[in-house]
Amino acid sequence: MPGFGWSTAADQRFNVNLSILFTELPLLERPAAAAAAGFSAVELWWPWVDSPTPEQSELDALKKAIEDAGVQLTGLNFYAGQLPGPDRGALSIPGEESERFRANLDVAVAFGRSLGCTTFNALYGNRVEGVDPAEQDALALENLVLAARAVGRVGGTILIEALNAPESPKCPIVSAPKAIEIVDKVNAATGLGNAKFLMDLYHLSMNGEDLPSVIERYAAKTGHVQIADNPGRGAPGTGSLPLEELLGQLRKAGYDGWIGLEYKAGDRPSADSFEWLPREAR
Repeated sequence: MPGFGWSTAADQRFNVNLSILFTELPLLERPAAAAAAGFSAVELWWPWVDSPTPEQSELDALKKAIEDAGVQLTGLNFYAGQLPGPDRGALSIPGEESERFRANLDVAVAFGRSLGCTTFNALYGNRVEGVDPAEQDALALENLVLAARAVGRVGGTILIEALNAPESPKCPIVSAPKAIEIVDKVNAATGLGNAKFLMDLYHLSMNGEDLPSVIERYAAKTGHVQIADNPGRGAPGTGSLPLEELLGQLRKAGYDGWIGLEYKAGDRPSADSFEWLPREAR
């Protein structure tokens, strides 16, 4: 498998998403496994898919596991329903899911802040049959404004992610321009300027978007980047995406934030899926 050029990897910062990698291990063992693989930073989807407000003991146990492993939590999703699974977020869904999202805001922000994490991903959610899309979009903006203000109180960033239409056909945020439109609306509503684009190169490639053009147009509004190869959503080198070139372009465009590894390890242990990245760059 082709490795990244040292010149590219040396000035990038990579973290591991513990909700898609190391999932062969219990949640509380994953931070230490990432550290053993040479990584200093991790990110997470909301780990408690059934509960936006888990018991404090559960929060404390995960906090201790991250601290004991000596890794930094650099990104966290707000409550987003069943991930992985049928859901794609909660904040645009009227009724119970919207209430769950709101109940989660202060819990997630406090948990993240306790670990030095101030970057939070707010997944938009699917269209609901029988509900006016305009009603969902109004609710979404209301909830995103609440989230941006909650995150703003800790000097943080809220992320808006574009998913991909083939895998998320009911999600309306399935292109970079649409995600940027939401980012701009949230920033206009709050005046905080803390809403940013989560540029997931795998999702955008699945949509058939022109990735060099997306980077050129939107790098300045990007708060986080995630990668997986395509096809297959595997490690870099398992598909045909020119990820080394794309990350190099991002770097030249001024993006110096984390690159989240959000790919599937396949039929091997997660620890064996990082050979493409020199250990010194982890």
